[in-house]
Amino acid sequence: MLDINFIRNNPDKVKQAIAHKQENAASVDQILELDTQRRSLIHACEQLKGKRNEKSKEVSELKKKGQDASSIIEETKKIGDEIKSLEERLKELEPQINNLLLRIPNTPAADVPVGKDASDNVIVKIWGQRKTFDFTPLPHWELGSLLNILDLERSSKITGSGFILLKGLGARLERALFSFMLDLHTREHGYTELFPPFLVNRTSMTGTGQLPKLEEDMYRTAPDDLFLVPTAEVPVTNIHRDEILSYKDLPVYYTAYTPCFRREAGSYGKDTRGIIRVHQFNKVELVKLVRPETSYDELESLLGNAEKVLQLLGLEYRVAKLCTGDMSFAAAKCYDIEVWAPGADKFLEVSSCSNFEDFQARRINIRFRDENSKLRLVHTLNGSGLALPRTVIAILETYQQKDGSIAIPEILQPYMEESRLLPGNKESPDPSISPMTIVWFSTRFLTPLIGRSSLPLGCACNMPDIKKTIAWSCDQIEDGVSSLSYSPAAK
Repeated sequence: MLDINFIRNNPDKVKQAIAHKQENAASVDQILELDTQRRSLIHACEQLKGKRNEKSKEVSELKKKGQDASSIIEETKKIGDEIKSLEERLKELEPQINNLLLRIPNTPAADVPVGKDASDNVIVKIWGQRKTFDFTPLPHWELGSLLNILDLERSSKITGSGFILLKGLGARLERALFSFMLDLHTREHGYTELFPPFLVNRTSMTGTGQLPKLEEDMYRTAPDDLFLVPTAEVPVTNIHRDEILSYKDLPVYYTAYTPCFRREAGSYGKDTRGIIRVHQFNKVELVKLVRPETSYDELESLLGNAEKVLQLLGLEYRVAKLCTGDMSFAAAKCYDIEVWAPGADKFLEVSSCSNFEDFQARRINIRFRDENSKLRLVHTLNGSGLALPRTVIAILETYQQKDGSIAIPEILQPYMEESRLLPGNKESPDPSISPMTIVWFSTRFLTPLIGRSSLPLGCACNMPDIKKTIAWSCDQIEDGVSSLSYSPAAK
């Protein structure tokens, strides 16, 4: 929500910003008209209250002197009735103004490109090499059938179109991905993991900006008037609603996995094949509450955290700075991360990283007390880190082999206990030490030896070194050594 004082002092700027976001700017004039009425009523109330106070003093003086004060008492009562009438009108105006304010989008930051839609977005970064194939790469829906890991026919029977049924190693790949993402963000990026409710109330949805504008895209339960979360942004950002934090508490970093539910009411006919656009999908979300003066540095950091996932997975991607017409209702600035899917032959959005400045914090009332004990609104940011199943799509299509199998990215192998997905959803035979054995071994034996809570993220992917370490560590255990330093080259 924008500050009413900002709208009052910058009406033309706000109208221009709204127009750049492809929204109707007419509500600005309505707000200003109602605001003028409200301020007039407030002024009139204050004048009458002052007059009533004077009359009350007169009554007191007359009574002290033993004189009749009935006429002034009657006059005071009439003034009170006038005040009550004005206050009733104020009560009617307040929700009207607030309702209009809730429909005003955030103003874009100064460096956001002006444009109408995605075609006007600016590509600011490309990472990775385009993979070449000596065969025609298949799209994920064909790979899913070949591998027997995706059953859209039965998911449609169970629920309807736009829902996913993953099986066997497909389900394990999905689980491996969000487990890896949560581990990365908590261990290396400093986020605190949360597991929030999947149902939220109307106040929460309004606070983050999904309501009232996007209500038709949401799944709602009746008669409770609760909403299935469209993103973990909603419950996580609302954790500190109506709270005052200390400047020492900031920044706050949260990450959470949730399924996300969206009706996608305005996207009929788009991406109808496969699982690119669905009504239920899994996502790991990143949320930040920060000081206003650091929020744009925090946005770049947030973007880097999301990018790191794709870099470790070895997937080509690009980063787009969104133009005004393609940004969300609440965002002041936004980057989209789009991963390359060679089978579908296009880039797919897997993350939107946004700075909302104080737009959400004003709606939710999240403040902090700075070093001078002044109350200020925090700035909120969020981004996907990352969204599934499009990340699954990119892995299947990028790592597909000529024989129909899928090579599992090394970083995921400890989570998968597999190095490949084979046609028919068969587990690949591996007579050597499995990745999960390595994870178990590190927890059971290496932790007390090397003083770590776990092996570094991804180190189990360096299979030869880790196997050497296991063999070497077993020798040390047998020899009764109690204090060791880890070095893969030691053996």
